[in-house]
Amino acid sequence: MSKLAIAMACATGLALAGATAVRPAFADAPSVKDIMKNYGDVAESMYSDTLAKAKDLDKAIDAFLAAPNATTQKAAQDAWKAARVPYMQTEGFRFGNKIVDDWEGNVNSWPLDEGLIDYVDKASYGDSKEENPLYTANIIANKKIRLGPKVLDTSKIDKKVIAQLNSALDVETNVGTGYHAIEFLLWGQNLHGTNPGAGERPASDYDLKNCTHDNCDRRRDYLKAASSLLVDELEEMVGNWKADGAARQALAKQDENAQLSTILTGIGSLSYGELAGERMKLGVLLHDPEEAHDCFSNNTQNSHFYDEVGMIEIWNGKYDGASAVSGASIAELARAKAPDAAKRVDEAMENTKAKLNAIKVKADSGEMGYNQMLAAGNDTGNKLILDGVDALVAQARAVEAVVAALNLKVKIEGSDSLDNPGQVATKK
Repeated sequence: MSKLAIAMACATGLALAGATAVRPAFADAPSVKDIMKNYGDVAESMYSDTLAKAKDLDKAIDAFLAAPNATTQKAAQDAWKAARVPYMQTEGFRFGNKIVDDWEGNVNSWPLDEGLIDYVDKASYGDSKEENPLYTANIIANKKIRLGPKVLDTSKIDKKVIAQLNSALDVETNVGTGYHAIEFLLWGQNLHGTNPGAGERPASDYDLKNCTHDNCDRRRDYLKAASSLLVDELEEMVGNWKADGAARQALAKQDENAQLSTILTGIGSLSYGELAGERMKLGVLLHDPEEAHDCFSNNTQNSHFYDEVGMIEIWNGKYDGASAVSGASIAELARAKAPDAAKRVDEAMENTKAKLNAIKVKADSGEMGYNQMLAAGNDTGNKLILDGVDALVAQARAVEAVVAALNLKVKIEGSDSLDNPGQVATKK
C-alpha cells in the first residue's frame, strides 16, 4: 500500500523499557499462552469469514458475467461491499505480523493508478504521470506491455499475468490485484469528484454481444482472474492462521513480551499512521476524493468503521462474526496489571467507534458521501473526518500507555499527514 509513513517510537518513555513499574497481576490475569492462542483463533476465524465472503463475491461475479445487466452487476457490487466487512476487521493483524504485512499488498493495495488496468476518462485522469510509465498502460486493451527491459505478454489475461502488475517498475500505485482492482472493474472511475455519486461503469462493458468500450472479452477475463486470485490469497492466509500455520509458528518463536507487543503494534499502527494518517487526514489535507480508501464504490465510511470494529475485537479477544470466538485477551491482562491504562483504551475505543459511526451513518443515509466530506469548504464534512482522526490518535496514545505499563517495546507506524502535515499539504 502506498504510505507516506515513517516509523516512530511508540512513546518517549518507551525508550527506557521497564521505567514504568508493572502492578502485580491479580489471580484472574490470563496467561500469555492463552492470550496468544485466542489471538490466533480470532485471526483464523476472521480470515475464514473473509474467505467465505470472497467466495460469495466470486459466485456473484460468475452470475454477472453469465448475464451482464444492471441487476447482476448490482448484486456483484453488493457482494463486494459485503466482502469488505470481515476483511477490514482483520487489518489489526497487520504491522506486528510480518507474514500479514508482506501479503497485504496482494489483496488491499491502495491507491492504484487505474489506467494501468482499463480505459479512463483522460480529461480528469490525464495522459501520463512522470513517476509511473505504466500510468495509462491499459492491460485490457493491450496484449503486451514493457516493464523496463522486459516485455510482459498480456495476450492472455490470467492470474499469473495480473499478479506481475503489483508494484511493477517499483511503483506502488501499480496495482493489478485485490479488492480495489475488482472494485474498479465493477464500478469504473468515480468521476463525481466531491459531488454525490460513485463510479458508473455500464454492465455492457462485459457484454460480448453488445460490448461498450471495446475488449469486453479481455475485461471479463481480468475481472474473473482478479476475483479467483483473491480467493486463492485468502485461502493462503487462512492456512497461515491454522493451529500449525506459519503465522502462529512465527509468533511461537518469540518471547512473551514480543508476542504481546505484536498485538499492540497492530492496533497502534492501524490506529495512528495508517487509518488516522494515510486514509483519513491526508484526504482532508488535500481535499482530494481520490484519497478515499474505497473511492470507486464510495464505500470508504464502512471500511473505516470496520477497521475500528476489528481493533476492538482483537483487543478484547472476542469476535462476533459467523465463526464467533471468545477467550483470553490482552485487554484482560491489562485490566489486571494496569487497570487505569486499560480503562483508557476501553474509553478511547468506545469514543473512536462512535466518531467513525457518525461518518458511516451520515454517508450511508445518502445525506453526505465520504467523498463530499473531503471537499474544501465543507466544514461540517471535514470536521466529521477530523473528529475521527483525533479519536484514533487518542486511541493510539492510550495503547502507548498500556505498552508502557506492561514494560513492552513497540514501534508504531507514523504518517507525514499527522507528523509533518506541511510536507503533504501541497502534494497535488
